[in-house]
Parts: sequence; C-alpha cells; structure tokens
Amino acid sequence: MRRSMRAALAAAGLLAGALGAQTPQQAIQSEIRADAIVSRWTAVQGGVGISFPAGLYVRPGAVIAAGGGGKGFDSRLDVFARFNLDPFRENRWGLFGGGGISGRYAGRDRPSSHAYLLVFAGLEGPLRGASLAGWAPAFEIGLGGGARIGFALRQGIRGRR
Repeated sequence: MRRSMRAALAAAGLLAGALGAQTPQQAIQSEIRADAIVSRWTAVQGGVGISFPAGLYVRPGAVIAAGGGGKGFDSRLDVFARFNLDPFRENRWGLFGGGGISGRYAGRDRPSSHAYLLVFAGLEGPLRGASLAGWAPAFEIGLGGGARIGFALRQGIRGRR
C-alpha cells in the first residue's frame, strides 16, 4: 500500500503543470543591446545577452559585446545579477539595478585585457500590447570599465519583467 501511494504521489508531482492563475516560467530571456563606455579609451559596442529567473526579483545573466573605440577593436563579457523592483509589470516602466563583473579587451592596449566590478541601474519599458509577449525597451547607466550608458531590447515575458 505504501509503495503504491508513493508511486502515485511521485507521478502526480511529475505530471503537474502550471495552474491557470500561475505565471508560466520562461527559462531564458534574451536581449540585444548597444552601449557606450566612456573611459580613458571610449568605445561603442553592440551585443547580445541572456538572463534567467532566480526567484521573483532576480535575473542572473551574461552579455557579450564588441565594437570599436580609441584603442581599436574593443569587446567585453559581463556576468551580472539584475534586481527588478517591479517584477510583475504593475507599472508601465520598472526600475532595476544590479551588479557583477566585466572583462574588457582592447586590441591596442597593454595589457589588452582588464577586469572590472560592474554596477548599473535602469528602466525597463512596456511591451507592445498589455497581453502580448514581445520586446521591451530598457535604458541603463552604470560603471564598469568606465561610465556606461546603454539601450537594450529584451524579450518580454507576459505578466513579468
């Protein structure tokens, strides 16, 4: 009897899906972005990134970007955690902040690679249409290898940021 009860509970747990009132969980959120980094060698970069949910408010992720600037070819890899103050899109624009580390490569600098702490804040905008998942604009400012200003288009999640 106990074995059949355990087997039934295990099967129910494996077959259970999200209820209608629950927000479906999206595994990966992608983004495309453009950034300017103002430092002793200023650069403009385009990049792509991914993040994934780690609870309701936090989305760890990474961005890889490349471009050019005062030291020739310039690229970076950021690894971060973003904290959303409005994870359920209750407001049209939602504040977020975060931090992490940034590795930056400049072709004509010696040494050519540098590591920096990263801190940023920004606003993420509305999706097109309240019930549709699309792309949401985001504006960021921060510090990490210089002063940063950026624009991103993030894959939207219906009912979530």
